[in-house]
Amino acid sequence: MDVEIRHLRAFIAVAQAGSLTHASRELHLTQPALSRTIQQLEHAVGVRLLDRSRNGVETTQAGAAFLERACRIVSDLDAALAQARQTRAVRIGFTWALPYPWIEHVITAFESETGAHAHLSRQDDPLRALRRGHVDLALIRHEADLGAFNSFDILTEPRMAVVSRRSPLAGRESLTWAELAEHPVVINTGNGSTRQAQWPEGGQPARTVECASYDEWIALVAAGQGVGSIGRSAARVSAHPGLAFIPLQDGPSATLRLVLPRSPLPPLARTLVEIITGLADERAPG
Repeated sequence: MDVEIRHLRAFIAVAQAGSLTHASRELHLTQPALSRTIQQLEHAVGVRLLDRSRNGVETTQAGAAFLERACRIVSDLDAALAQARQTRAVRIGFTWALPYPWIEHVITAFESETGAHAHLSRQDDPLRALRRGHVDLALIRHEADLGAFNSFDILTEPRMAVVSRRSPLAGRESLTWAELAEHPVVINTGNGSTRQAQWPEGGQPARTVECASYDEWIALVAAGQGVGSIGRSAARVSAHPGLAFIPLQDGPSATLRLVLPRSPLPPLARTLVEIITGLADERAPG
């Protein structure tokens, strides 16, 4: 049996998700159909690629080596298809709350110079999207293991405290980083910019409320489950009737980072990187 691109996409999805259930949802396939596809691939290559257990799915030693090459093949194919279709666009993955009007200036400059389009794609995990070739560049606000990626700091700025409008803190003109830790702190462990370790030892929050996404983080803070912090430019574009934003007198800076592959970029993506880094010092108005 010949190996088809559908076999590779199915294997990559299962290997990276570590779960047939999650991969089947992502691929919009039933689990039996996905299992059959994986079995067909393993039969074609003549070796077991995945180990299945009650705890999930893991790649075998052969599967791990195959995964690396399969990702490159699929990524190269997607790039070739995009070029063949004359898709003159660069896709920018981001987590949440891009600075305005900075991002508007970036897109306007890029489209004016190249005649191509810059597409913004909100992703809970933009690095995963970058690895899979779903986006060409990523803008993130959280600390992450970049692995095979390069990064540039685009914007470093003070933080704002974020509290429920029903909180007694909502009327304060300013807060300190230490005062914030006196309350439960909502921490977005998925792609948030706040971590418990940012407070000094002995001054860390006594209680944290963890969530996995920006939308969950907003909902928890607005509901009064805890307080949070966010970069000043992100606060300006994070409109929510249940939130109040209060200047912090101190605390760690918040950083917006550009992440890109270490391999040579296509000309359009390289132009966009040059524009982004060239406008790195531009700030949203105060």
